[in-house]
Amino acid sequence: MWERIADWFGIAAAPFDGTVRPLEKQMAADAEVWSRIASEHSLAEVDLSRLVSPWHTDADLGRPIEVVTDMSKSREFGFTAYQPTDKAFFDLFDELRSDRLIP
Repeated sequence: MWERIADWFGIAAAPFDGTVRPLEKQMAADAEVWSRIASEHSLAEVDLSRLVSPWHTDADLGRPIEVVTDMSKSREFGFTAYQPTDKAFFDLFDELRSDRLIP
């Protein structure tokens, strides 16, 4: 899954090595970098803090395990309002790109 998402962005996926890396720490000094990226790509928002809340992502996803769920079995049992997980991500990324929020 993560490889397909990385491929969508044209980057290599980094495997999870068991080390939890809080996003809040990783992004602590990224405001200036984002501002440059936003300017270079004529994005709608140059203020990174208006787009993301790393502490919230850490609270949701900062667990010492990697979890990506798949609804295939639910679909087999009749839950047909189903979209493959990677397609859900790709649709979101397409929308964010269309709204000029990501390059």
